[in-house]
Amino acid sequence: MRVLSRIDLRGFVGDVAERLPRPSAPAEGPVDAVREILAAVKTRGDDALREFTQRFDGVELVSTRVDPAEIEAAKGRIPGDVLAALEAAAESIAAYHEAQMPHDVDFRRPGLRIAGMHRPVERAGCYVPGGRAVYPSTVLMTAVPARVAGVEEIVVCVPPGPDGKVPDVTLAAAAVAGVSEVIPVGGAQAIGAMAYGTETIRPVDVIVGPGNVYVAIAKQEVAGVVGVPSSFAGPSEVVVIADGSAPADFAAIDVILQAEHGPDGLAWLITWDEGVADEVTAAVERLVSTAPRRADIEATLEKSGYAVVCDSAEQALAVSNFIAPEHLELQIEDPASLIPLVRHAGAIFCGPWSPASIGDYVAGPSHVLPTSGTARFSSALTVRDFMKDIHVVTADQEGLLAMGGHVEALAGAEGLDAHAASIRIRRGAPS
Repeated sequence: MRVLSRIDLRGFVGDVAERLPRPSAPAEGPVDAVREILAAVKTRGDDALREFTQRFDGVELVSTRVDPAEIEAAKGRIPGDVLAALEAAAESIAAYHEAQMPHDVDFRRPGLRIAGMHRPVERAGCYVPGGRAVYPSTVLMTAVPARVAGVEEIVVCVPPGPDGKVPDVTLAAAAVAGVSEVIPVGGAQAIGAMAYGTETIRPVDVIVGPGNVYVAIAKQEVAGVVGVPSSFAGPSEVVVIADGSAPADFAAIDVILQAEHGPDGLAWLITWDEGVADEVTAAVERLVSTAPRRADIEATLEKSGYAVVCDSAEQALAVSNFIAPEHLELQIEDPASLIPLVRHAGAIFCGPWSPASIGDYVAGPSHVLPTSGTARFSSALTVRDFMKDIHVVTADQEGLLAMGGHVEALAGAEGLDAHAASIRIRRGAPS
């Protein structure tokens, strides 16, 4: 089985979009199914959660909340090195996001003062995937930025394991991150519970976190009821641009590492050297053949695994910008030279010693990144996704008199007389 399909763009002049496949948009089937689930949760609450947990996860939902004592005790039930890694990762994530925190603004001009304030939401919902794997890292990558932003209540929804419980390593991560509640519910039904609330779950103000296509669609469906970042954080993606300056195994394993999340993702190799394409493709085939998650990797690569051979580095970046990948790796001799050409990417990893896995776990920025081309207009999860900007305007009499004429003129042009009158009255003119 050839795990990477070959696309040869050498000699092609024109828009690369004409020659490249794009993952198809979610079909109406999943959208309709998600809407049915959300409607059931909205109308039937906890009963719907129990029904869907039994149907999709095969377990009975005994309680919609994990005992806080169990969350804290989980730290003592996992290996010491794993707990140390969780704590180190949380420290890195917190440090980076503390540096991101916006500053209040104090803007002044004669007669006018504007204060720009930033306030956190009160209650944030973090979705953490499950099923094929456990993702304690996603607990940290969503909850720690929320805590840094100043969110008082942080809720984590995560699918239960086969035993009906949330895995200890996920609970330990919740304890390390300072999570308020862990709800053992996954899928679109979890998004509905956080958005609408149920008898036992209070609704949140914002929902963040990655998930499968059902979860991602559910987040889009509830946007407007709650805050949802604009990116589509769905199945994982990677584009590796390589020039042969690093071992072929480096590029190969990094194509694989995001593919092991399972189907519906995307994994591309791009190069302007056919020999590199051949070497990396052979290395991918060899590494996949012995990979513990071979089935998931092959499912991704069979549908969306490509090796693209280009004429130049510039054409390679045109291909990458068309994809707008979640993760972009520049495994080339001089990665800094290509960064100015990057227009669309969730995150960029430079050089042979910067695999995307560093970003997935410990670098500091959140690994919740835009997928499905939404890197064209959206960004990684940041503290701002948990905050609101509020401005405070204070004018004195001098400022009102100086600006009032413009207000009256514009209000008159819009036919809003009361707006104009609010100025006329203050200027002492007849109303």
